[in-house]
Amino acid sequence: MNLIAWIILGLIAGAIAKAIYPGHQGGGILATMILGIVGAFVGGSIFTLLQTGTLQITAAGAGLSIPGLIVAIIGAMVAIFIWGLITRRSAV
Repeated sequence: MNLIAWIILGLIAGAIAKAIYPGHQGGGILATMILGIVGAFVGGSIFTLLQTGTLQITAAGAGLSIPGLIVAIIGAMVAIFIWGLITRRSAV
């Protein structure tokens, strides 16, 4: 998949994941795009692990498709959750 398609998929998946995920997530359009791209890799890797039983770093689908977008959204939601755990500040 070329770079422009990755950017489009990341932007769409990140925006949908932020809209679905409960609570407030900071960051602008760049953070949304990065979370979506990371989510596409996380989702694709988990999907490949479930299908084949081997862990490979792959993208979510071969192109801009509905199944690839769904996997990327799920992966972006996982990335948002992990990012929230990392950046969570403890109340003092």
